[in-house]
Amino acid sequence: MHQNDLPTRIAPNEYEEKIYREWEAKGLFHADENSSKPPYSIVIPPPNVTGSLHMGHALNNTLQDILIRFYKLNGYETLWMPGTDHAGIATQNVVEKQLAEKGISRHEIGRENFIKRVWQWKKESGGKIINQLKRLGASCDWERERFTMDSGLSRAVRKVFVTLYKEGLIYRSHYIINWCPRCHTALSDLEVEHEESQGMLYYIHYRVKDSEETLVVATTRPETMLGDTAIAVNPNDERYKHLIGKTAILPIVGRELPIIGDIYVDTEFGTGALKVTPAHDPNDFELGKKHNLEEIDIFDDSGFINENGGKFRGIDRFEARKKLVKELKEEGFLLKTEDHIHNIGHCYRCKTVVEPKISMQWFVKVKPLAEKSIEVVKNKEVTIIPEVWEKTYFEWMYNIKDWCISRQIWWGHRIPAFYCKDCNHINVSMENPETCEKCNSKNLEQETDVLDTWFSSALWPFSTMGWPEKTKTLETFYPTSCLVTGFDILFFWVARMIMMGTKFMKEVPFREVYIHALVRDEHGQKMSKSKGNVIDPLTVIDEYGADAFRFTLSALAAQGRDIKLSKDRIEGYRNFVNKIWNASRFIMMNLEKNTEIILPEKNSLETEDRWIIHQLKQTSAKVSEAIKTYNFNEAAGEIYQFFWHTFCDWYIELIKERIFDESKKENALQSALFVLKNSLIILHPFMPFVTEYIYKMLEEDKNIINESYPEIDYNFEKENEEIEAVISVISSIRNIRGEYSIPPKSPIKVILRTESGKIKDYVNNNLNNILKLSKAAELTFTDQEQNKMATNVASNFIIYVPIEGQVDIPAEISRLEKDRKAALKDYEIYGKKLKNENYLKKAPEEIIKKDTQKYEKSKEILEKIDRSIERLKSIC
Repeated sequence: MHQNDLPTRIAPNEYEEKIYREWEAKGLFHADENSSKPPYSIVIPPPNVTGSLHMGHALNNTLQDILIRFYKLNGYETLWMPGTDHAGIATQNVVEKQLAEKGISRHEIGRENFIKRVWQWKKESGGKIINQLKRLGASCDWERERFTMDSGLSRAVRKVFVTLYKEGLIYRSHYIINWCPRCHTALSDLEVEHEESQGMLYYIHYRVKDSEETLVVATTRPETMLGDTAIAVNPNDERYKHLIGKTAILPIVGRELPIIGDIYVDTEFGTGALKVTPAHDPNDFELGKKHNLEEIDIFDDSGFINENGGKFRGIDRFEARKKLVKELKEEGFLLKTEDHIHNIGHCYRCKTVVEPKISMQWFVKVKPLAEKSIEVVKNKEVTIIPEVWEKTYFEWMYNIKDWCISRQIWWGHRIPAFYCKDCNHINVSMENPETCEKCNSKNLEQETDVLDTWFSSALWPFSTMGWPEKTKTLETFYPTSCLVTGFDILFFWVARMIMMGTKFMKEVPFREVYIHALVRDEHGQKMSKSKGNVIDPLTVIDEYGADAFRFTLSALAAQGRDIKLSKDRIEGYRNFVNKIWNASRFIMMNLEKNTEIILPEKNSLETEDRWIIHQLKQTSAKVSEAIKTYNFNEAAGEIYQFFWHTFCDWYIELIKERIFDESKKENALQSALFVLKNSLIILHPFMPFVTEYIYKMLEEDKNIINESYPEIDYNFEKENEEIEAVISVISSIRNIRGEYSIPPKSPIKVILRTESGKIKDYVNNNLNNILKLSKAAELTFTDQEQNKMATNVASNFIIYVPIEGQVDIPAEISRLEKDRKAALKDYEIYGKKLKNENYLKKAPEEIIKKDTQKYEKSKEILEKIDRSIERLKSIC
């Protein structure tokens, strides 16, 4: 440590990258599967290989890193398993766009060449997000980095598929699925994002055959009537029950439709009569199966009307809607239209409106898997935190539908099913078959579809550790300790991992699931490019450093509450980084030689040393408990409060006189060094870079990540009480100075009234520090109430300060009355606005909230000014 070389200011961009390179070079993040330490493991939610770091990633990975670093400091063998997801549709879209720029389609170059192109893209650009995670400080075991299409993971995927197929839990069937006309693939229910949209309800006449009657049907999608195969009514509906069994005529087309009765029909919606289109609505599909109705598919794979749409063939579905509605109106079949708000499903990747469509697909029969997954959460083998998400989990699991796992794309795990062209048998096995297992024919053709990306990521906790082989890594680190994730993939991923883990490992994949909230902008709005309110994590790291950014996220990460992020907050915590440096620099600059950093002997400790060590002990315990219970904001708040206020604002000030006294210097600095070092260790999970930077100056050949989390046996309750009382006295005197605007240079006399002998002893023991830190000339005790003085009342003492001569009371009252007029103006303006009902109805919620805050603030200022004026008048 070279005290004279310590810079006055530090810049994170000068040391963060260098420090990370050292961590990697030394292999400090690598987990030893043969270690005798207790294991603690996390698998990273694998980011898409196409991705770049966004706020969700930043929060998610910061919280995981805090856990990994914390448990490592606490003596655990920690494994944070990293990797990326092949992201089937997203990655294929990226490469297809690249080809399109050259005027080429994937079909022109063929499947094999296209897959080669994707692997080439992955090699060149796929590591982008991994490097960005390193900039954040992520302490992943990069030697174990995996990819969902690695050969080992691919073998795990095949093993699971083959096993489930042989057990009858994977099957192939015609079924109605969500179809993306842009991506040309099926989507699971979870891959469809529903948004409220302003649409129309179209009321259409259907004539009853051989009758003067008509049935009026309300629909939001009139174009699908081209695929109608029935009209359904509720058999209990008196309006229509007489029509059940009769026939209706499909307008424009002229097809005859049976009128069926089913209690599924909602008598309150629309007209109470329902057009049934089994090929293009999931509920109609179920009705069609129940009543043995024909299924007429009217759309091709791109969302255009096909040959079943008659004269509308070749027209885009939305253009067909316009043309059909126009014709219905002209022919007198359109009764009326109404505005109607309803949810419309969009592809989660390209945002195209999805189309329900009957198709031959592969499915997982999930109910048998879901039963065990419900059980393990019920009996707390898996604990979901916050607990409120358990209800959502159960609701979804109890109502789960079979999972469509086939995707009509090329990039992904190709389904290992081989069709015999001679006997139609489906061959499924671990190795590609050369002959049909049923008829021995060599005329085999592999399924062209690939598996849903979530199929492979559902195996992530055990496939990354070497399964289906029985590896030492798997034996040591599975089940994992915790999963940190967002609520948006609770069903996409979390539930499916529990299903696959309990099925194939006979053990849950993780013990706890921590669901974190969303990162929003400072006004609570969701970040989006269209709103222009996106904060780029990498820009923030460039500007403020990774530590300030990480600490901001953790300090705001309260359970069950979304994070409102602003650059002001990040800048505030950048100031905290500077505070840590300045305090460390002050201590290090006053060292004359390298001092062994140990807990000093009790007998060598002064009262304030014992107090700070007691405070350190309490802070260490509180931060530890908060991290263990995923209360990251509380943990960050505790260490922030301790370091900035307790350690810097009080302790360093209390010992400065000793530091500048050669006979007492070494003793004071030894305590300060011990507290500094252990404060850095507690801070390290939140701020890994600056803590390492300073630690290396204290322990040149060591790394802070290999330290032990502070455990202090000393108990200094009495000394803690004493210094807390002293701080309370100093604060009370300072409050009077502030309230009456007494300049720091003006010496004041202090009179303290108390009935407590302890308080008197504490004050006498620490009188020098009290006078120095409160800028008081003298302090005396009294047993009597004092009049005509400034007063501050604490729980077990009262401070009096004579202010005659110190304060021009009439001038101070005059100043306060001017301040009161300004505060009163705000109070009246905002009070009037908030009583205006018209304003409250029309103004945006955020504006009303701000006005309410201004009103409350002005009210608080008024009350404070009134109290001050009253006190000043009582002194006159």
